[in-house]
Parts: sequence; C-alpha cells; structure tokens
Amino acid sequence: MFEKQGWHIVLLVALLAAVSALGRGDALTGQLWGLSTRVWLWIAVAVPVIHQVIVAFFWRAELHGGHITRSFGDNGFLIYKALFTVFFAGRPISLVLLGISNSGTLDISPSLAYALAGLLFIPFAYTMYSVVRYFGINRAYGIDHFDPSYRDKPLVKQGMFKYTDNAMYKFGFLILWAIALLFLSEAALLAAAFNQLYIWVHFYCTELPDIHHIYSRTPKSV
Repeated sequence: MFEKQGWHIVLLVALLAAVSALGRGDALTGQLWGLSTRVWLWIAVAVPVIHQVIVAFFWRAELHGGHITRSFGDNGFLIYKALFTVFFAGRPISLVLLGISNSGTLDISPSLAYALAGLLFIPFAYTMYSVVRYFGINRAYGIDHFDPSYRDKPLVKQGMFKYTDNAMYKFGFLILWAIALLFLSEAALLAAAFNQLYIWVHFYCTELPDIHHIYSRTPKSV
C-alpha cells in the first residue's frame, strides 16, 4: 500500500523547498482579486499536490484490497473520476489565475514567448488527441486499478504513443508551460516547472510500482 511513498514525501518536500526558495522578490509581483501572487503561487502548487495524493490513495486502496469498490460499489470509480477531474482541471485554471496575477514579469520578448507557447501547444494537442482516440479516457484515469479486464489490453502504439509509452507525462504537461509563457509570468513558469517535476514523482513512486504489481512486467520504455 505504501510502497515508495516515503520517497514521494521526501521528493515532495524537496520540491516545495525549491519553490519557496525561488519564488521570492520580483518573481511574486502582482495580485488578483485581493490575493497576492504569493498566495496564487501556493494555490497553483497545492492543486497538483492534492490531486496526486488523491490518486495515490485511491489507486493503492483499490489495488491492495479493493477497499474503494467494497465501500462504494460500482460508484467507487465514478467518485474517483469526479475528484480526479476537478483537480486535473484545477491545474491549468490555477496557472491561468496565477499568470493573470503575475503577468509581464518574465524578462523575455513577448513575440518569442508567444511563438514558444505555440510550439509547445502542438505536441500537447496531439497527445490529448492520442489519449482520447487511441488510449482511452478511462485508461488514462487508471481504471486498470479497478477493473481487471483492462489488464489484458496491449500497450497502445498509435498516435503519440507510437514514439513513447509515456506521452501523457512527457508532452501533456507542456500546456502549463505554454500558459506561463502566454502571460509572461515568472511565477507561473515556476508553478509549471513544479507540476512537470512532481508528475514524475508520481510516476516513479506510485504508477511504476503499480504497473509492476498489475502487469508483472516493466514497460518497454518510459
């Protein structure tokens, strides 16, 4: 149940310390709706932390004992999906609000920033298309923890998954960097970096051990 969650906590503390150290001075200029950029930054950090803790809890509770379905029946996965969706959507929304609060603080040409944002959007969009078209939304939610029938499905090798088995983490989070660039926000860029690094903590400390447990094999590539 708690395999590698000690490392999860250690790495999370290290990332939070890095955000605290880097998020100072001019990087936190601005405010929105009466809240300072510092507050919006920590909201944008708290959302992915809560999100990934919820995922880890539900995945492990179901995988090691079926506690979610035993408690809620078929509604267990639906409850998990609802919570997942709220906090998943909260990631870009909190970045947008942080970007508005802290807009114009990034020392880079707006034209260059917008061009980079456009370039980042392309692999993000193709990844999301690939998830919906080939991978499946429920598999992206982690239904293999709840429904054993999904455990016999082969690895997806179409769309962006043709190039990497881990397209969602490698390219799906590029939208957060694009948001930060669009608002020219230094604080949003810091929050995007936190999101990108912390999702790999989730992968190596929660998802990869679960993959080993469920499929008794290591993915061909990550």
